Order: sequence, then structure tokens, then C-alpha cells
Amino acid sequence: MISRFRLVTTCSLSLILCWMVTENRLLSDDALSNHNVKTHRLHSESQRTETVVHVLVPDHFDAEKTYPVLYILPVEPGTGTRWGSSLQESIKENLANRFEIICVFPTFSDLPWYAEHPTDSKLQQETYFIKEILPLVEKEYPVSRNSVDRYLVGFSKSGWGAWSLLLRHPELFHKAMAWDAPLMLDHPGPYGTEPIFGTEENFKEYQLTELLKSNRKTFQQQPRLYHWGYDAFRMQHEAMNKLLQQLEIKSVYRDGPQRKHHWESGWLGDAVELLLKTD
Repeated sequence: MISRFRLVTTCSLSLILCWMVTENRLLSDDALSNHNVKTHRLHSESQRTETVVHVLVPDHFDAEKTYPVLYILPVEPGTGTRWGSSLQESIKENLANRFEIICVFPTFSDLPWYAEHPTDSKLQQETYFIKEILPLVEKEYPVSRNSVDRYLVGFSKSGWGAWSLLLRHPELFHKAMAWDAPLMLDHPGPYGTEPIFGTEENFKEYQLTELLKSNRKTFQQQPRLYHWGYDAFRMQHEAMNKLLQQLEIKSVYRDGPQRKHHWESGWLGDAVELLLKTD
């Protein structure tokens, strides 16, 4: 009798948990459909599995108007939400309407470090973003094709990615914001980097400190690199600020307030405002 009771109770709890997960998913789907979010599914030769791109447009979207575009870069593979949802936070912060901008949320099949693996053709994250995501957005939406209207924002590994994309492609993007990111990382291994970069030699091609030294003249005229902390990586931001000063690279840095290392801890709206309002 006790065993049967435990079995029924366990099954009931499982059903309740499944219902809760399904209900949350349905609520999320409803939220997307009610907030001008368009979804695109991609089958890329550069990615291991199908990927999704969400695009958030202003409520009063005008197809005859040309919009700037903000690429909000993920920190997890697929549509993972361990660190919160950048899309839901962007809807909550009303980013598309506040700044009259189109917000793009790409996904990647593997942990995104925005790099090319030296041998794995299904781990070409930089090519996928530059050669597939950007053209998709510029084909389907009335966004400016002028580099001064393309912005990047991310945190943690996607903050690294925002900076590396700008530093490696300064002709494509205007500014990049990194919030609470391991900006001083100098070797592969930590934070799931090794399987993505493949070799230390390949990692060096993306290492931010090396890219800054080799591209210093490109970034000495006006601030295009923004960084803000902190939670997990305050010391790295402080060290990066010193390096930028030594290299005489113009940047914008904010130290705090401290917020949780999470998309939904309140930093995103402030960071985007700083990035867009200081032109």
C-alpha cells in the first residue's frame, strides 16, 4: 500500500512538473507572438544542428524606414536559458521601441565563442555569423547596411564574442558592449573554450589582448569598445581598462553596480542605452 502510494505520488508530481514546463513554454510562445518577434530557422553547413534566429522589431514597425540593428549575442548553445533569456529581457526592457532599433538574437549549435575551429567544418561560428546571420537580417528586414548602424552586445563569453567580432571586423560593426566578461583570457581551456578553438595557436587569433595590440590605431580615434561590470569578472575588467589606457585606445568603462551574472539581472537595458546614446 505504501509503495503504491509513493508510486502514485511520484507520478502525480512528475505530471505536475511536466505541465508546469509546458505551461511556461506556452506562455513564452504567446509572449513572443504578442511582441513582434519573428523566427527564422536555419540549416547551416557551418553548424552541427538546426539553429534559430529571433528578430524583435518595434511595435510601430515601418517597412519603408531604415533601422539600425543590435545583435544580442547568446552565451549558451541552442536556446538554453540557464543564464536567463536575452529575448525576454529585451521585451521587458522595451529595447526595440525605446531606441527604434531592430534586435537580433542568433543561436549556435555549440557553445558560442564566435570562432572558427581549425579542422571541424561544423564549428565555423564566425563564418556562420558574418556570412549567414548578417545577410539574412539584411535581406529580410529594412536595416541599414552602413557599419555605423550595426551594434553588438553580450555578457560573459558573448561579451568576449562582441569584442572579438568588432576587433576582427572593424569595417562591419560600429560598437560593441561586453558586460561581465573574461576579457583578459589568455589561453584556451577555461569556460569550455578548448573544444571550440581547437588549438592554442587558433585561440591566439581571437585573444582580445592580442587583437587590441595589433589593431590599436583603428580604435584610437573614438570609443567603439564598451565594457561594464561586474559580478564574476570585475578584476578582468579592471585589468582591461588599464591595458586600453596603456595602448591609448579610446573606450567607455563602467565599474558597477554589481549585478548577478545573468541576462535578467537588470544590466541589459542600461548597457544598451549607454551603447546607443553616446554617439
